[in-house]
Amino acid sequence: MLSREEALALLYRYLKDEKMIKHCIAVEAIMCSLAKRLGENEVIWSLTGLLHDIDYDYVERDMAKHGLEALNILSSSGLPREALEAIAGHNEHNGFRVIDERALKILHGLRASDHVSGLIIATALVMPNKKLSEVKPATLLRKFKSKDFARGVDRERIKEVELLNVDLEEFLPLSLEALQRIADELGL
Repeated sequence: MLSREEALALLYRYLKDEKMIKHCIAVEAIMCSLAKRLGENEVIWSLTGLLHDIDYDYVERDMAKHGLEALNILSSSGLPREALEAIAGHNEHNGFRVIDERALKILHGLRASDHVSGLIIATALVMPNKKLSEVKPATLLRKFKSKDFARGVDRERIKEVELLNVDLEEFLPLSLEALQRIADELGL
């Protein structure tokens, strides 16, 4: 299996948008914390988060192809099949269906982490100093409930974490803490 350094090099090779790279790093951090909480393999879950959007620029943001091309890019990476299936299946617009039980678990974590990262970063960006350190879990919960805030964030995808027996009230602070630990890397 590839190392984090190799995964980052691959990500930089395929993704040109710095915001997308930071997004992938944010999802990686949340997936690592979630895996730890669930007693899952932190390396596999982290790499799944880091590489989940690797094909986004390559397919020119075509949602019918996004995730599917990632299978080709990552086929020789050594990532286990369940991670590859979760990456391919995290985009519900490409027709890929995940049926493997282990892949489904990673998929639910990935979808939740993908969208909660957007909610957290959007919340940080409306804070006075635009810093993750200013964001509190209660603020995140309010922003989650406000449908007018960060409209691109799919709240139903975030709630998929409940399929892993993790409550939203636990997942929001867990995710926030994960991003606060890497705030410098995210520039927030």
